[in-house]
Amino acid sequence: MPPSMIEVDSVTKHFGATQALAGVDLVAEQGKVLALLGPNGAGKTTLVRILTTLLAPDSGRARVAGYDVVTEAGALRTEIGLAGQYAAVDELLTGRENLELVGLWYHLGKPEYRRRAREVLERFSLTDAADRLVKTYSGGMRRRLDIGASLIAHPPVLFLDEPTTGLDPPTRNEVWAFVEELVDDGTTVLLTTQQMEEAERLADRIVVIDRGAVIAHGTDQELKAQLGGDTLEVRVTNMADLERTAALLAQLAGGEPRTDRDQRQVSIPTTGGTPLLIQVGQQLEREQIPLDDLGIRHPSLDDVFLALTGTITRDDERLPEVADT
Repeated sequence: MPPSMIEVDSVTKHFGATQALAGVDLVAEQGKVLALLGPNGAGKTTLVRILTTLLAPDSGRARVAGYDVVTEAGALRTEIGLAGQYAAVDELLTGRENLELVGLWYHLGKPEYRRRAREVLERFSLTDAADRLVKTYSGGMRRRLDIGASLIAHPPVLFLDEPTTGLDPPTRNEVWAFVEELVDDGTTVLLTTQQMEEAERLADRIVVIDRGAVIAHGTDQELKAQLGGDTLEVRVTNMADLERTAALLAQLAGGEPRTDRDQRQVSIPTTGGTPLLIQVGQQLEREQIPLDDLGIRHPSLDDVFLALTGTITRDDERLPEVADT
């Protein structure tokens, strides 16, 4: 197995009476992407702040790139890159100056940080705007600059906290492609996201966190397998046919159907595959029940997320804002 670049052991954190992390354990291997999924307020950003030395845990232990995040914080900071949820760039500097300043912080020589700044500007399609003040940049341009700044030092461990939030699809795809290139070169990435497509594309393993605790972990296929297979879905044209359709599905599929009256839809877990789909379609036709849709749906990460957390976001339960330390 590749060596572990991130190790978290029983880490806890409180903000007053609010428990942000309740004994989190996780491991990220070298040259892999670990995706951290969870609703708003689940503790994802708090954990990232601890792993990037911006916040001290109350108890437990964490190591990144072989360094303890508390006792060896100074040495660790030269080994990591961080792009937070919001672009942390100086509006009164140009894009180029922002990048070169980050290189200076990492103690790179002048020729080196200038070269790397040029590379980032080219990679993120910012060359034409390199010498403009950042206050003239669009939100997407600032986000790309911020992500680029986290890569100036070519860190072995990169933390991306919801990196593509607010980006248009072409720019998002560029960021994803660049992350894949970094991982191919051996970079370890911890990615927090609420975009299931992002996790499915990039993550080698996924950890689901809710209310400060890890509630599931594995590959995307392992997590999907927990839901127990496919779902047969029927959307009827007429509401009056809904109950009759549910009874028919229960008879043919041998399970307990679920009815969604708002969508005029009946669904039932199945392992019957295409033969069952054909049988159901033929029976519904004989019963003269008109349909808007009929099909078998494979489990998605959205299904897993909803089943595990019961929600997609929980905006009313955000953790208190904490100043970086």
